[in-house]
Amino acid sequence: MSDSPAGRLQALFEGHRLTPTQRRIAHCMVRRAGDVPFLSSVELAELAGVSQPSVTRFAVALGFDGYPALRKHLRESMPAAAEEASGLNEYQQAVLAEIENLRHLAGLLADPAPVERAGRLLAGSRPLPVLGLRAASSQARGFAYFAAKVHPDVRLLDEGGSMLTDRIDAAVRAGATALLCFALPRHPREVVEALEYARKAGLTVVTVAESAFAPVAAHSDLLIPAAVGTGLAFDTACAPMLLGRVLLEAMADELPDAQARLEEFDTKAATRGLFVE
Repeated sequence: MSDSPAGRLQALFEGHRLTPTQRRIAHCMVRRAGDVPFLSSVELAELAGVSQPSVTRFAVALGFDGYPALRKHLRESMPAAAEEASGLNEYQQAVLAEIENLRHLAGLLADPAPVERAGRLLAGSRPLPVLGLRAASSQARGFAYFAAKVHPDVRLLDEGGSMLTDRIDAAVRAGATALLCFALPRHPREVVEALEYARKAGLTVVTVAESAFAPVAAHSDLLIPAAVGTGLAFDTACAPMLLGRVLLEAMADELPDAQARLEEFDTKAATRGLFVE
């Protein structure tokens, strides 16, 4: 586990049986890991959309006397680098926060088993639907673009509406066994509903989300977290993007003709003069 703020919070929550409300608080804390040690219980409750007593009960469930004790613990566990960052401007702090997110991801990848399992599931699904709406649509589109170079049938699902379930049904009829979802805040309700529908239709759901406590977790068979940055007006998603590339690598390793497909593409691209040298 990484020594990043998000990583320490994830470790703090592990092993505790949390209620849905408590998971919502935990999800909010992971997203705002750098700010949490300085938030009051009222401020945290407002951010998480819960009551202030719920925050107190959450702290007690983690083994603390109350929220002040939890906040004191978080402040004392802050690395010196976090304190030094307080003297930097907001742009520098945003970059450093993303570096911490990447370090956290590197720590998670020390155990490659979840990614390798995801690679097998994605490679074995023909077709392979890739879902991502709103903030996550660019992540899904980027994955689908590269995946199509090595996978024989990738179907991008980056538009919501009533047609979304129709397209999931079409993928299932065509033989799909798994679905890859990129889910980033703020989480659209229709993504949660689409994942619930996909699982009922028999698909194994692999999800990239910003934390293991994200709303999509309950409807995912395999969730691999990659934190987002929250220091700017709009979230930054370097870690989810990199995790998508890691999943591409794992999937390609499971496709015996992946290299041949890439070489064929390169040959055709050269013939067409597709790229400027």
